[in-house]
Amino acid sequence: MSEKIKYELEFPIHASPNMLYQYISSASNLSEWFADNVNSRGKIFSFFWDGVEEKAELISFKNNKYVRFKWLDNDDDSFFEINIVVDELTKDVSLVVFDFAEEDEVEEGKMLWESQISDLKQVIGSSQ
Repeated sequence: MSEKIKYELEFPIHASPNMLYQYISSASNLSEWFADNVNSRGKIFSFFWDGVEEKAELISFKNNKYVRFKWLDNDDDSFFEINIVVDELTKDVSLVVFDFAEEDEVEEGKMLWESQISDLKQVIGSSQ
């Protein structure tokens, strides 16, 4: 198994941290932009894409700040994390995504995140 590479993406987004947190932490809101459907039982989230289920555990979170999920079928230390960052001076809000992919899949992973965040912006009415 090849080593996974951690990568980071930043997306400026016009929304309050409180509102964004609802969209990155609740199953019903995640199903509006991240996956076709999302269910949760406690800390275990089931994500569905094209009828295929992927399970992840919510391993860490801080209200209005970030969520970190670990895919249950991964036997490595990889995770994905969505952070809400507010610039101290301008008060501009960004989502910063950390994820892992094998070297030949990093670009594909970035394009997928760009597509998903674009969907999120449409859902919350933040056009940019």
